Amino acid sequence: MAKREITPDYIADHIRRVLKDGGSAPHSEEVQHFFKEEVQSRGWYAAELRKFAVRFRRSIVRERGMDFLVQVADQLFSGEVLEEKAMAVLLLEKQTRHLGDNEFQLFASWLDRVSSWADHDALAHYLLAPMVVAEPARCREVFRWADSANRWRRRAACVALIRGAREQQFRTEIVRLSNQLLHDEDDMVQKGLGWLLREEVKADPKATVPYLMKIRNKAPRLVLRIACETLPIAARKQVLLAETKP
Repeated sequence: MAKREITPDYIADHIRRVLKDGGSAPHSEEVQHFFKEEVQSRGWYAAELRKFAVRFRRSIVRERGMDFLVQVADQLFSGEVLEEKAMAVLLLEKQTRHLGDNEFQLFASWLDRVSSWADHDALAHYLLAPMVVAEPARCREVFRWADSANRWRRRAACVALIRGAREQQFRTEIVRLSNQLLHDEDDMVQKGLGWLLREEVKADPKATVPYLMKIRNKAPRLVLRIACETLPIAARKQVLLAETKP
């Protein structure tokens, strides 16, 4: 009998079977409470899923190489199951220094496969964001995403700059992006923008608080409330004092 060829599809299917067999049905029901959207979950806990991903990553890279690993992840992020998409990201987490523009464009294309904030934020924060920090010219893509009709691309524009904000990079780009998305009515985008501005406040409050004061009469209250979370009470009240949009 001929030996089956080991392909990325074959490995991805094997991982899917393990995820299905190793999950917890009660926990999969609990997971749904975190989402407005209906999600498919195998009921894995994050710590166990991460351990599983690390073991597979080491084995795949050792035996097949990084390109093969990326192809396996690409297959997994094509599915509808939450843990499959999380596994795709976890396989590549902390490996982005080995990857380049082709992989960045591939990961950006995954934004069109997103079905919930969980798989979105894992992709944007753990893959796209460190690659933007590593190559600041990739910021150009962020502004294209911000013009997209896809809510997840617009949210990704914010989340992909968070690591840079923490390292006090992209100050000009963050202000430009905030102005671009300030009137976005989607709550997922507003939460992403608030998250980005909160990180900017933590990294550089002297520069960011005056910006929040400048936009406080036109920014959605949700954006301001999240952005101000880490400020002292007096400063937070000052930013939120003005009448803002609901």
